[in-house]
Amino acid sequence: MSEALLLDLIETGTVRHKDNEHAWVWREYAGRSDNLLCAAILIGPALIVKTVMHHFMPE
Repeated sequence: MSEALLLDLIETGTVRHKDNEHAWVWREYAGRSDNLLCAAILIGPALIVKTVMHHFMPE
Protein backbone atom coordinates (compact mmCIF):
# COMPACT_ATOMS: atom_id res chain seq x y z
CA MET A 1 0.00 0.00 0.00
CA SER A 2 1.41 3.36 -0.97
CA GLU A 3 1.55 6.34 1.35
CA ALA A 4 -0.83 8.22 -0.96
CA LEU A 5 -3.39 5.39 -0.82
CA LEU A 6 -3.13 5.21 2.98
CA LEU A 7 -3.68 8.97 3.28
CA ASP A 8 -6.70 8.74 0.95
CA LEU A 9 -8.13 5.88 3.03
CA ILE A 10 -7.78 7.89 6.25
CA GLU A 11 -9.19 11.10 4.74
CA THR A 12 -12.14 9.62 2.81
CA GLY A 13 -12.95 6.27 4.40
CA THR A 14 -15.83 5.25 6.64
CA VAL A 15 -14.96 5.63 10.33
CA ARG A 16 -16.18 3.50 13.22
CA HIS A 17 -15.00 4.52 16.68
CA LYS A 18 -14.32 1.86 19.31
CA ASP A 19 -13.85 4.58 21.96
CA ASN A 20 -12.41 8.12 22.16
CA GLU A 21 -8.94 6.96 21.14
CA HIS A 22 -9.38 3.92 18.86
CA ALA A 23 -11.10 3.60 15.50
CA TRP A 24 -11.20 1.72 12.22
CA VAL A 25 -11.28 3.48 8.85
CA TRP A 26 -12.23 1.46 5.78
CA ARG A 27 -12.98 1.97 2.13
CA GLU A 28 -13.42 -0.04 -1.05
CA TYR A 29 -11.26 0.84 -4.06
CA ALA A 30 -12.36 -0.02 -7.58
CA GLY A 31 -9.98 -2.29 -9.44
CA ARG A 32 -8.46 -3.90 -6.32
CA SER A 33 -8.97 -7.60 -5.70
CA ASP A 34 -8.26 -7.26 -1.96
CA ASN A 35 -11.18 -5.01 -0.93
CA LEU A 36 -12.12 -3.72 1.70
CA LEU A 37 -8.98 -1.91 2.90
CA CYS A 38 -8.98 -0.89 6.56
CA ALA A 39 -6.66 0.98 8.91
CA ALA A 40 -6.84 0.51 12.67
CA ILE A 41 -5.90 3.90 14.12
CA LEU A 42 -5.09 5.51 17.44
CA ILE A 43 -6.35 9.09 17.77
CA GLY A 44 -4.40 11.48 19.98
CA PRO A 45 -2.11 14.48 19.54
CA ALA A 46 -0.99 12.58 16.43
CA LEU A 47 -2.92 9.98 14.47
CA ILE A 48 -1.12 6.63 14.61
CA VAL A 49 -1.83 3.83 12.15
CA LYS A 50 -1.57 0.62 14.17
CA THR A 51 -2.15 -1.79 11.30
CA VAL A 52 -3.58 -1.99 7.78
CA MET A 53 -5.82 -4.89 6.76
CA HIS A 54 -7.26 -6.12 3.48
CA HIS A 55 -10.39 -8.21 2.93
CA PHE A 56 -11.82 -6.38 5.97
CA MET A 57 -15.35 -7.30 7.11
CA PRO A 58 -17.00 -4.67 9.35
CA GLU A 59 -19.11 -6.19 12.13
